[in-house]
Amino acid sequence: MDDHKVRHRLVVFYDGACEGCIKDRARYERWAGEQGQDIYWFDITDKEEVLLGMGISPQQALRELHVQTAEGDIYSELDAYILLMKRVPRLKLLALFIGLPVIRPALSWLYRTWVRSRLERDGRL
Repeated sequence: MDDHKVRHRLVVFYDGACEGCIKDRARYERWAGEQGQDIYWFDITDKEEVLLGMGISPQQALRELHVQTAEGDIYSELDAYILLMKRVPRLKLLALFIGLPVIRPALSWLYRTWVRSRLERDGRL
């Protein structure tokens, strides 16, 4: 994992067992183009020990997107999405919008509810 931190400005921890997450990753990579080349996509599936070693709860990693910056800082949920979205020109305004004080709490609740529902439906929670 550390060898990727040197070359990549952002590591995205995603659920590779989630069809929607895989599609979201592909869409992001397509939209990001060259600006997304310094991102390393780390599939968290069966990587509990690695996550725990980084201080990330495997259960929390399933419930929330996590990213790690080149400096080693880890962000989760909407903070992670905002960092990721700011790297794509067409998503920068959306990143600013979801960070607004009125929007953020409502969107956070919707996101957590949707993910919990997906994991329960898939029998993973």
